[in-house]
Amino acid sequence: MLRIKPLSVLRPPAELAPAVACVPYDVVNTQEARALAAGNPRSFLHVIRPDIDLPDEVDHHADIVYDTAKSAFERFQRDATLTRDPQPAIYLYRQEMSLLGRRVSQTGVVCGCHTDDYNSGLIKKHEKTRKDKEDDRTRHVLTLSANAEPVFFLFKDDAAIGALIRADTAGTALYDFTAPDGVRHTVWRAAPERAPLYTRAFGALPCAYVADGHHRTASAARAGAERRAANPRHTGAEEYNWFLAVLFPAFALTILPYHRTVADLNGLTPEAVLKKIGAGARVTPDASPEPASPGSVSMYIAGRWHGIAFPTESISRADPVRSLDSVILTERILQPILGIGDIRTDTRIDFVGGIRGPDELRRRVDEGRAAIAFSMHAVTIEQLIAISDAGEIMPPKSTWFEPKLRSGLFVHTLD
Repeated sequence: MLRIKPLSVLRPPAELAPAVACVPYDVVNTQEARALAAGNPRSFLHVIRPDIDLPDEVDHHADIVYDTAKSAFERFQRDATLTRDPQPAIYLYRQEMSLLGRRVSQTGVVCGCHTDDYNSGLIKKHEKTRKDKEDDRTRHVLTLSANAEPVFFLFKDDAAIGALIRADTAGTALYDFTAPDGVRHTVWRAAPERAPLYTRAFGALPCAYVADGHHRTASAARAGAERRAANPRHTGAEEYNWFLAVLFPAFALTILPYHRTVADLNGLTPEAVLKKIGAGARVTPDASPEPASPGSVSMYIAGRWHGIAFPTESISRADPVRSLDSVILTERILQPILGIGDIRTDTRIDFVGGIRGPDELRRRVDEGRAAIAFSMHAVTIEQLIAISDAGEIMPPKSTWFEPKLRSGLFVHTLD
């Protein structure tokens, strides 16, 4: 049984929410985060990216980084940038934006999820985590004694939960603002008497799925385990057994592709690369920068786009992982032709989120920052669920969800 519960969160007053809300810690580098927070002492980036307030030469895992995050978090509470809702509650969080020529909208349920449900597999994952990133976020959680950012989960669409969401988004919103990037963010508090209905409805689901935030989820579970181990009077009722999540109906979500670039051609000429690829796939010059369908990619090399279609009969659709375009690309081009080793660690490969589009790929190659680029077809919700249900793991950088959750609108403390 999947467990959720209302949380007594820290959150900004309505008039400060637009200033506090920020992008997640892992979608911007230090320079980008610093620019976003410039002139805004209330930006939650000061808590989740404390490196922006430190000299560039400071190691990102030094003690001062976590101490700086804690100082900012404490300041936000002292000056009422964040205040605690007196009663635990469930919230509804809607995001709306124009994306690829259409208007998208997704509404999720903000609540607490249980660390044991993650550890037991009731909350299913589809990516491996990196130890260094997991260590960093675990220390961040323990230093603040808080989940500073929500994790992004999905669940198979459910009529009962859908009805609750519609009822609770019909009233007056707590927040309603449009961020500088054009994404509209609206938040409602669920009626208190309906909280048990949410608990029962989610309890009837067989599972939930990590969509975005594998490192934050793993770190929340690790932090809870460390707090549990350090508490000789642990009862199971402690707040550190829970972490902050937003759960979205699966088919309201939009997955964009994650593209690939490679720094060099592994000693080959562009003509030789095209010939080698053509031995195992159909190569079409002057193709669209966006692949037409699964089983194909678009490649930019030497100033031209080429379409690459892999033979349909060579793709095992019964295997949810090996049938992914990213795996096919890796096994048939990146490794044997371009000499890429482990794509998790090989520094010659880079990844470009789909929100930036194929023009960014072309720009990187034309500017000499890469020698070749591959525009991918997006993974589907069905593929993500099938891989998670099978207990399998996707390659790194396979999915880019858009819009991203904003951080700073809800904070869950562990005490």
